[in-house]
Amino acid sequence: MAVITIGGVTKDYAVGTTYEQIAQEYQEQYNNTIALVTENGKIRELHKKVSKDADVKFITLSDTIGHKTYERSAIMLFVKAVHDIMGKDVRIKVEFSIGKGLYCAIQGEKKLDDNSIKLINKRMNDMVAADLPITKKPYPIAEAVALFRQQGMEDKVNLFRYRRSSYVNVYELDGYYDYFYGYMLPSTGYIKYFQAFPYESGVLLLLPDKASPTQLELFEPREKLFATLEAANSWGEDLGIGTVGDLNNRICEGRLSDVILVQEALQERRIAEIANEIVARGGIKFVMIAGPSSSGKTSFSHRLSIQLQTHGLKPHPIAVDDYFVDREKTPRDANGDYNFECLEAIDLEQFNKDMSRLLNGERVELPKFNFKTGHREYNGNFKELGPDDILVIEGIHGLNDKMSYALPSDSKFKIYISALTSLNVDGHNRIPTTDGRLLRRMVRDARTRGASATRTLQMWPSVRRGEEENIFPYQESADVMFNSALIYELALLKPYAEPLLYSVQPTEPEYYEAQRLLKFLGYFLSIPGDSIPNNSLVREFCGGSCFNV
Repeated sequence: MAVITIGGVTKDYAVGTTYEQIAQEYQEQYNNTIALVTENGKIRELHKKVSKDADVKFITLSDTIGHKTYERSAIMLFVKAVHDIMGKDVRIKVEFSIGKGLYCAIQGEKKLDDNSIKLINKRMNDMVAADLPITKKPYPIAEAVALFRQQGMEDKVNLFRYRRSSYVNVYELDGYYDYFYGYMLPSTGYIKYFQAFPYESGVLLLLPDKASPTQLELFEPREKLFATLEAANSWGEDLGIGTVGDLNNRICEGRLSDVILVQEALQERRIAEIANEIVARGGIKFVMIAGPSSSGKTSFSHRLSIQLQTHGLKPHPIAVDDYFVDREKTPRDANGDYNFECLEAIDLEQFNKDMSRLLNGERVELPKFNFKTGHREYNGNFKELGPDDILVIEGIHGLNDKMSYALPSDSKFKIYISALTSLNVDGHNRIPTTDGRLLRRMVRDARTRGASATRTLQMWPSVRRGEEENIFPYQESADVMFNSALIYELALLKPYAEPLLYSVQPTEPEYYEAQRLLKFLGYFLSIPGDSIPNNSLVREFCGGSCFNV
């Protein structure tokens, strides 16, 4: 027998009892389905068996880890259904998230049509009703490679070539084998909410949000974001790098320098195109740049300013952060902490007054916010807009017209920037854009602010909430979107991020997220930074930028 402690209460269980059996006893105490457990602080899948005395806690589908587990399991269910309906030779790539759905490309001899989608949904529902087990088994690397080569999954074969571990965990569902980066649910009966439907040239797999794990929200198309993500994928295809394995191959072959130069050139061309659009529009006096944390907004604004200068314009940077209200007037969030990311944290009246006066040709003294004292200061920074002057304004609320309510719409050009990675771990394991931005921020915070990885991880949920509330709803209102992700950047950031992540202690709540990111970075070979141009957007994070960032 083993003594299991749950919520301070102990109970004896026979050795060999699964955590799924224990979870079923406690399920009625939770509003959402239990997906995983922690055993003495270590995350365990529900198929794991009791082997010793342990303190156990439950993770539900409303928790971040639980929600990601649901997503991975739903992907496996979807891929299995597609193979059953369209044949085993079909190739599925989970390319990116769009809204609450995952966009998947499907290639094969059999044409994907409405009837195929209908049959795929039916097959998924049938497997859910059958409650088929999703089993996990460790395979020696050589055997896993042989297994996936037999299934035609060369992307996984390529990935495992660079694994340092001698074993890899393989999941099986009704005779279908796959590899997933992260935890999985124990059976298909847990995957009750989904919908697959045609979208553009592929399929959108709609899944619940973690805030409402039993509901599917109405899908809202995001055409500009989709086009930007598709362009990122095209860049990857043009470079011949769609997965981490492809990137590692280039590194091993010593051919990455060409990739770096081409990727940087592609970004520079896009920045030049945006500058051309601004000039062609005519009458633009305010370029409003917004994007989530660690998008590279500052470096982008510098590079855009250079391109604007080639057209004879005189750009001037303006940081919306300089219009923060005094610290004591800053709104607080539900936890009582200062909420610097809400619109009310900005002195909108003063910002609009100053910008309107500049637009009218007046000479205006602009403020500088002192983050140490928590107050705005005036240090003689006067601006007066001539016919060739243009303001490049950077801030998270730049796309929200409430921030610039007094400015004529025809005087504004709005740009949304984000790091939308096109790289996948493999065909069925996408890299969330949030992971790339989190690693960027972690490296930058340590370099410029002396912040530990623990501190960055602590702050990240609050940062993400601010993005969801204040940035993402306004994406589609942008005149253009810019993707700041570089296909090689995670290989570059790896040697900077790993020591920071190793510093997170097992006693800290952020430990398991740090371990997840370490495992993720383990897929990448690292590259030195000396081949990266000093004007690269990634230099804003790893250091060595020619700009004041």
